Amino acid sequence: MCIFCKIVNNEIPSYKIYEDDHVLAFLDLSQVTKGHTLVIPKKHYGNYLECDKEDLCRVNEVAQKIGNDLMKKLNCSGMNILSNINEVAGQSVFHFHMHVIPRYSETDDCVIEFKESPKQDLDKLHELLTK
Repeated sequence: MCIFCKIVNNEIPSYKIYEDDHVLAFLDLSQVTKGHTLVIPKKHYGNYLECDKEDLCRVNEVAQKIGNDLMKKLNCSGMNILSNINEVAGQSVFHFHMHVIPRYSETDDCVIEFKESPKQDLDKLHELLTK
């Protein structure tokens, strides 16, 4: 059983900040920034792409609620809400989860950087993706 399933089953303690019949939100022990929260479906799915629509919608609704609460209560300046899919993208626990990460400044401890890749042939890429 995965660590998040154990948290859902109360086999491992956590700092729960929200819970309903389908979703659980708890503080990430790593705390990339103050208030970093994980939102998970109680049912096990390996990642975002495997999650059924109903649970996906509910996780997103709760992530939005938690994000709004954190903005107000922690007085942060911004927010990252994201999910990593597979190890190459940074997923380390293979139970779908959304990170809700408050941002306080451009120099806080969370770094998400987008760099331009080598030039892509957008015509060919568009054709491939719309077939």
